[in-house]
Amino acid sequence: MARFEQILVPVDFSEHSTAAFEAAVEIARAFGSKIHLLHCYQIQPGGLSPYGIAIPSRYFAEIEAAASQQLAEWREKHVPAGISVDASTISEAPSEAIVTAAEDLGADLIVMGTRGLSGFKHVMLGSVAERTVRLAPCPVMTVHVPAAKSAGGKA
Repeated sequence: MARFEQILVPVDFSEHSTAAFEAAVEIARAFGSKIHLLHCYQIQPGGLSPYGIAIPSRYFAEIEAAASQQLAEWREKHVPAGISVDASTISEAPSEAIVTAAEDLGADLIVMGTRGLSGFKHVMLGSVAERTVRLAPCPVMTVHVPAAKSAGGKA
C-alpha cells in the first residue's frame, strides 16, 4: 500500500476545492500526512496594454496580498485541529504551478476538485484537473461535488 506523506491540495476557494481538502484531511488522518495548500492566481503581464501603459507594481503587490489573506482566512476556517498544514500562493497558471509544486515538495498525492471557479474557460482551455492529471509526477485524486449539492441542494 502506498504511503502518502506529502499531500498537495490546490485551493481556489470553491466548494469543489473545499471538498477535495476534506478528502485530503481524511487521508492525512489515516497516514499521518502533511498537507500543503496551494492557491494559484494569474495576473496578466503589465506590458500587454494596447496603449503601452504599464500597470503599477503596487497593483501586483495588492493582488498578492489579497490572495495570501484570502488563503489564510480559508485555512483558518477549514483546517481541523491535529492536521499539519502549510500554505502558499503563486502567480502562475494553475496546472503548471500545481505540477511544479508537487515536484518541489516531493508530493506523494495531489487531491483536487474536478471543477473550480473557471466557468466558460473550461470549454476553451480544458480543465485544470485534466491537465494536472496528465502532467503530475504523482497520483492525482479528483473529488467531484454533485450538481445537486453544489447548487445548494437543488436538482
